[in-house]
This record gives sequence, structure tokens and C-alpha cells, in this order.
Amino acid sequence: MNITKKINKIMAELERCYSLRVFEGNDPYRVLIRTILSQRTRDENTDQASALLFSKHQTIEEIAGADVEDLELLIHRAGFYHVKARRIKMVSLILLDDYDGVVPDDVDELLNLPGVGRKTANCVMVYGFKKPAVCVDVHVHRISNRLGLVDTKYPEQTEIELMKVVPKYYWIELNDLLVQFGQTICRPVSPLHDECPISEWCDYYRDMIQ
Repeated sequence: MNITKKINKIMAELERCYSLRVFEGNDPYRVLIRTILSQRTRDENTDQASALLFSKHQTIEEIAGADVEDLELLIHRAGFYHVKARRIKMVSLILLDDYDGVVPDDVDELLNLPGVGRKTANCVMVYGFKKPAVCVDVHVHRISNRLGLVDTKYPEQTEIELMKVVPKYYWIELNDLLVQFGQTICRPVSPLHDECPISEWCDYYRDMIQ
């Protein structure tokens, strides 16, 4: 099957199965901080740490002015909290000093911030600004390879290859739909093949049943 036709079928089915979600009201700053917290931890840990952090410190000024030790206690559930607390405080200070407290809507500018890699920058573009970008986390990397859309070892490679084959009009919703699919069906261990709505287009499933 033609790769574009395959992607169209997969995306249509995922759009039917899942609704697009809103994270932190789609505020670019909160999306940025939440995505930094999400690094190397589970989704539920990110949700809890982010909710606790913003329940106490609701603005960039409050986080920039908070003690690192206080931030560590609030985000402890996210793991690597010593590093992440320093990063979110430093990022907040830089945004206040250099950008008047406004998160830049430019990937290259975002990449200059401490702790911000391509995944984080692209997630801010998608969820914070609703601008097309390919945000590759562990779910997108795993599922894209299982489906046979890419054949890559690293998320950075997956981003490049997905940009080549996935039509740009899918980029904004791609991460959200694949994350939900990865959380519910295409899990890292013991994926639910019998419940999978897109198994007929999945190379991983086809190879498994042969």
C-alpha cells in the first residue's frame, strides 16, 4: 500500500477513536514546563507533578522566584527532580529576562533554553501555539516503527523520517493521537492486538501472526 494512503487510513481511524486533548489550557509557558517535567518519566507522574506545581505557583514570576527546594518537593513525583527543579527555575528566569516572560514560538529559540531538546520544543509548538511540528516522544517513536512508517533507532531520526512521509496537515494532531493510542492499546509490553483498530495496517502485527 502507498505510504500516504496507509497514513490516511491510520489517522482517520485514530481520529474516530480518540478526541484531541487540551493540556494546561494550551498556555505555552505551562506546556513548556509540563514537557520538561515529562522527560524520562511516566505520563501519570507528569500529570501529578504538573498539577501540584501549578496549584501552588500559577505564574512564571512565582516559579522564577520560588526556592529550588520548594520546587523539588512539588515536582518530586516526576523523577530527576533536582535537575528538573533547577531547569524550570532557570528557564523561567531566562524567559523573564530575555523574552519579557513570553515563550518564543520558534523552535530554534526554544532549543536555546536549558533542558529543551527537539521533543520539548516541538511539543510547545504543537500544544502551546497550535503550529505544525512533529513531536516525537516514546509513544510516537515506538508506534511509528511498529506500524512501519519509519525504521529508526532514535527519536531524532524518527522526527526526520516522519516529516518526510506524514502530510503536514496531520502534524498537529499526530502526537496526541499516537500518545493516547500508545497508552490504551499499543503499549510497550503486551499490546492489545485484539482491540487494535489499526492492526490491518501494522507491520508489527502482520509479522507476529505470520
